[in-house]
Amino acid sequence: MSGTPTQVSAPWISAQTTRLLTQRGHAWLLQGPSGLGQYRLALALAQAWLCEQPDDAGACGHCGSCHAISVRTHADLHVLMPETTMLDLGWPLSEKAQADIDDKKRKPSKEIRVDAMRDAVEFSQRTSARGRGKVVLVFPAEDMNAIAANALLKTLEEPPGDVKFVLATESAHQLLPTLRSRCIGHTMVWPEHLAARQWLLSAGVSEGDVRILLNASGRRPDDAMLYVQSGRLAADWAQFPRAMARGDVGFVKDWTAGQLIDGLHKLSHDMLARQVGAPPRFFEVKDLQGSGTLGKLSEWSRELALATRTMDHPFSAGLMLEALVAQAQTALNSAH
Repeated sequence: MSGTPTQVSAPWISAQTTRLLTQRGHAWLLQGPSGLGQYRLALALAQAWLCEQPDDAGACGHCGSCHAISVRTHADLHVLMPETTMLDLGWPLSEKAQADIDDKKRKPSKEIRVDAMRDAVEFSQRTSARGRGKVVLVFPAEDMNAIAANALLKTLEEPPGDVKFVLATESAHQLLPTLRSRCIGHTMVWPEHLAARQWLLSAGVSEGDVRILLNASGRRPDDAMLYVQSGRLAADWAQFPRAMARGDVGFVKDWTAGQLIDGLHKLSHDMLARQVGAPPRFFEVKDLQGSGTLGKLSEWSRELALATRTMDHPFSAGLMLEALVAQAQTALNSAH
């Protein structure tokens, strides 16, 4: 399986880009649950605003400006992201940040820090280098710390004349209400199943894997593609319930804590659904293993909610995986 979602045009992203380009303003907020393409839509808007030969559908894709964005060097586009996200998406860090990380002085930040926000504010006040205005792209916007969010709010209240802001978020409720009110809000469109399926197929995902991964992601195509890009196989997802029921830590040794907690949340959801006679959402019925009691499964679900809050703490990764798998094994076999 292969393919990168930014290299394959998604019709639902193209349609939203076209619609949003007709609006006039200086700040947009793209909001919705994960996996619907907030980042890709934000980048498509930025590319269209800065394009030298745009049309009603968006950027041309081949001018000097579009090329500069594709290679992450556009002088009039400033991305404001946690350093971990920038590294994941291929955006260069500032020289000082990269030097600090290379010298092991600190780890990449998982939040949007105030010094990065100050750089963005200073960028917004400069003259456009290519004469098409400037764009500040903030993603995930919920990762701004409180000081950074307040600094952005002040800029949105008195924006420089030739800059546009596009904020993309999977948790709009975590943003300041005053920040949300300064933006044109847009709720992401949930793609139809057939369109999502075709998009994944065109990116090189096999037909059998598409079915499994759309189930695994709750019908969210970007989340399905992230599973592909993580290097995990669709077959692993189908075998995941059985591995957890037997307490197989080795099965998930290459998973991050976040990936494992996400998978366990979905497994607990489907096991609880089966207990009350509802159809599973994330797994095939034939793949669900174990026979937990309703009480133990409910208790497990609550434990996973607590684990979500602490998964970024500096615990031993191996011990955390062992503890999570042990909890799953206990809950999944509690009827025995």
